[in-house]
Amino acid sequence: MKRRQFVVALMAGIMSCSVLAGCGNASPQNQGSSGQAASSGSGQASAGEDKTSGGSTEVQELSVTTWDNDTSPQFQAIIDAYEAKNQNVKIKIIDTSADEYNNSLGISLSAAQPDPDVIWVKDMGSMLQMADKEQLLPIDDYIARDGLDLSIYKGAAEQLMYNDKAYALPYRNDWYVLYYNKDLFDAANVEYPSNDMTWEEYYELAAKMTSGEGSSKVYGSHNHTWQALVTNWAVQDGNNTVVEKDYGFMQSWYEEGLALQDNGYVQDYSTLKTANIHYSSVFKNQQCAMMPMGTWFIATMMKSQEEGETNFNWGIATIPHSKDTEAGYTVGALTPIAISAYTDQADLAWDFIKFASSEEAAEILAQQGVFTGIPSDAALKTIAAAEYFPEGDSNVEALNYVHYSFDRPLDPQIEEIRTVLDEVHEMIMIHSYSVEEGMQELTERVTEIKGW
Repeated sequence: MKRRQFVVALMAGIMSCSVLAGCGNASPQNQGSSGQAASSGSGQASAGEDKTSGGSTEVQELSVTTWDNDTSPQFQAIIDAYEAKNQNVKIKIIDTSADEYNNSLGISLSAAQPDPDVIWVKDMGSMLQMADKEQLLPIDDYIARDGLDLSIYKGAAEQLMYNDKAYALPYRNDWYVLYYNKDLFDAANVEYPSNDMTWEEYYELAAKMTSGEGSSKVYGSHNHTWQALVTNWAVQDGNNTVVEKDYGFMQSWYEEGLALQDNGYVQDYSTLKTANIHYSSVFKNQQCAMMPMGTWFIATMMKSQEEGETNFNWGIATIPHSKDTEAGYTVGALTPIAISAYTDQADLAWDFIKFASSEEAAEILAQQGVFTGIPSDAALKTIAAAEYFPEGDSNVEALNYVHYSFDRPLDPQIEEIRTVLDEVHEMIMIHSYSVEEGMQELTERVTEIKGW
């Protein structure tokens, strides 16, 4: 399999996704009329300088939202670094589980309270909804005032533009890879997953690596409860998105997903859902040999190894691909960072998000195994050189890709459509719908939402 250059691939992947709009110029200093926070408009201090007026050492509090903060360093590493550079700032963390994050954030913002000040946006579709509701502070004036160079994001910042306004900066960038437990493969005397493996080969490998019974059973792979763990592979080739007029293209992927479950090669959806089992615990407890998951899980596993929570050997491979698609096609998403329109700390919030999405922060995150919105060979090398990153060139090669599709398009109605996707997904996975019935309902309900 040929080697691919990380930066070229990343740029190609990001730029192949749809760009919403060009640059605009909002005025964060004049947002009070819509309930948004007013800014003093004073000169912005850079990270590390005193943010209090008159050089006061009075401690200021800044609230930020996170999800699953205890299981990943993706947020805490930056929070710690910012507090270390700004000792008069105390960060208040508002943490929620990943599955409940959007709902919890929506309730909080609907109350129009000063907290949170800073929002890590879990899904770009939810960012569009918050922007439409005027719950996010436009940051164009801040970008212009500080002369922020958006070119370092290789097009990702422009991709976050909406209605000619900038509402967020790219914090991190993630795409799907295949995680596997080397020790389980070694014990079974089976070759590790390759970086050029078809989905058919993956299904066969999942069957081969399934062993045992009851509580000691090891599953060949693991599919979390998200609909993305089925629908992602249907849009992986870039020919379709999850917003379509006809969902027949997803049928074969649901049939394969059900086959994995019904044959016992992955844990069944109902058990995972009812017991609220997190995918990280399944992999960490060595209950599965493989698991398709985003690159964010690299940092989670590195942290787990560092803290002694786990001590088995693991690796990553390129996500499998269809027979008619070359290796290196994957699915992913950006994680933006934004400011609440209701913040009473607009300048301080801007300073934080500017730092969090800076090259300095990118290096800090790379040391934790986290990919950021600033793509570079240097970041890849830093991650690969980290103490707890799995050894072997194949693991580094697994992080390269040739094509990157968004797991969901930047559609203003994507969250409403996503709800439909989630509901139908559950009905299919628990066998309340046949696959054909599910595809028909998706087609009808999305058509109604879009007005087609």
